[in-house]
Amino acid sequence: MTEKEKCEVDRDTQRENGRGRKSESRSLHQSQRKAESGNQCYRGTPYIAQSRANLGFTHSNNFTKQRGRGQEEEERTGEKRLRIKEEVKHSQEKRAIQNPGDLALQEKAWNAVCPLVAKLKRFYEFSLRLENALRSLLEALTSPPYAPMQHLEREQALAKQFAEILHFTLSFDELKMTNPAIQNDFSYYRRTISRNRLNNQQLEAENEVNNEMANRMSLFYAEATPMLKTLSNATTKFVSENKTLPIEDTTDCLSTMACVCRVMLETPEYRCRFTNTDTMLFCMRVMVGVIILYDHVHPVGAFAKTSKIDMKGCIKVLKEQPSNSVEGLLNALRYTTRHLNDDSTSKQIRALLQ
Repeated sequence: MTEKEKCEVDRDTQRENGRGRKSESRSLHQSQRKAESGNQCYRGTPYIAQSRANLGFTHSNNFTKQRGRGQEEEERTGEKRLRIKEEVKHSQEKRAIQNPGDLALQEKAWNAVCPLVAKLKRFYEFSLRLENALRSLLEALTSPPYAPMQHLEREQALAKQFAEILHFTLSFDELKMTNPAIQNDFSYYRRTISRNRLNNQQLEAENEVNNEMANRMSLFYAEATPMLKTLSNATTKFVSENKTLPIEDTTDCLSTMACVCRVMLETPEYRCRFTNTDTMLFCMRVMVGVIILYDHVHPVGAFAKTSKIDMKGCIKVLKEQPSNSVEGLLNALRYTTRHLNDDSTSKQIRALLQ
């Protein structure tokens, strides 16, 4: 074999060896990829993924439960502290009233009452802001050229704000009706101011709530439902001042909101979507709020047969709920509406509210 032939054989051998090494490397890479893909498939099997999800879910549930228990304990502790403070404050007031000549007792009672009166002033001033806000919302939701239903569809954010105001109003009035200490504290404050005026004395706290402001606040808190009374007056004033606006535009807006709330509460398909009981309470308060406003504005009220509000359905929806959560709302319908005792009100509706 010549040298030339030997060189050609060597080249062929090298080529074959190279091809073999390439094929081996290819097979090695393929096997590695298969192994990796197998591992990935194992790590990503539904069972493993579900197990991880279950572990994470269980952990988060336990954490939520522990956190919930901690919050409940804190709330109970806070309530106990508030009750103790209230008892101490009321005992101080009682002792101060029984011993008007004891200056030390008078000072303790005064220092306990002043922060509460300042808080009552803030709520009174907030009611004035709510009155202006409500009138602006009514103007936006009833102004031409759109009908009330079109307004509620187009301006859903404004309708939501209207509902939020009603929700707060009913919540505040429920608390006010169940806390007679509000009136007692304010009465003690006013008596002390009057006594100081007779003695030509003025305490520092009077600079924030003077006698004139105290008189206005007294008229406000003398109402059983002061916030609702403010909104009712604001709605009536809005209708009387806007002579060119048909009254039906305002009443249709209110009746539509009442109808929406009633349907959401009485329809199982919608009610099952409520994951929180506060949402149901929100709908009930808004429904009762617009019913009361409607009854104050409409010439024949919400309880007449010609009313656009299904009062029987609304009352039945309320009565289906636990009594402790709706008794205040039923009382609001009984005692803050204008036309419940009219002759046009059916006996069935009166019986439902008895």
